[in-house]
Amino acid sequence: MRANEVKFSVARHSAWAPGLESADDWIAWARQPHPIAGDTEPGVRQMPPMLRRRAGFVGKMALEVAFQCADGRKDIPAVFCSRHGEVARAVDLLGDLAQQAALSPTSFGLAVHNASAGLFSIARADRANHLALAAGASSVEHAVIEACSLLADGASEVLLVVYDNRLPEVFADFEDCDEQPYAWAWLLVPAHVNPISLSWSGDAAPVEATGQMPGGLEVLRFYLQAGRTLERFADRRRWRWAHDA
Repeated sequence: MRANEVKFSVARHSAWAPGLESADDWIAWARQPHPIAGDTEPGVRQMPPMLRRRAGFVGKMALEVAFQCADGRKDIPAVFCSRHGEVARAVDLLGDLAQQAALSPTSFGLAVHNASAGLFSIARADRANHLALAAGASSVEHAVIEACSLLADGASEVLLVVYDNRLPEVFADFEDCDEQPYAWAWLLVPAHVNPISLSWSGDAAPVEATGQMPGGLEVLRFYLQAGRTLERFADRRRWRWAHDA
């Protein structure tokens, strides 16, 4: 394996978005992608109600797919990946601060980037290593590299959770893709059956594309369409995904 490449297999996967809940829904979307919209929340029925009520819309999407993909397994290291995380909560807190209103400690605690990972760990009484990652437009690629590093360090499997949502209106002028609500999870294992490779180089596109679907959805579509390859240009790098034979 090259220094600028990782390989892995996906033992289990799950995905959830408003209006896209079943495997058939996602296969149909992958064949004919359309913008995802809506604010219907997942049930997250595997989570105790007291904890579930603390999670917001973004967190519930992440937790839904995490519970589905983990399927009762314990002591699995996890990588939670979101480019924007609970940014809407942060904007609300900043608004309160500007109005010199009292800040809610609970809202602050749930606005930090590892809030969903923390709730997942608490709900399962699981002390396995978990981390939360954001790395701009190439967040999903860096999350996969991090997960593969954990596999290389000896983990037999790693839970990867990728999720995001629309940006608050205040950030509309800075949006560089068509942000949408979605969440998906992979249970990564060392490469064996149906391996996937991710490689990268510093050959950035002259002008990086804007207006396309978020990177997390591009990668999910690639995964759901076995046999495809995917090239993305993000953060001054060329990222190449492939289903290896």
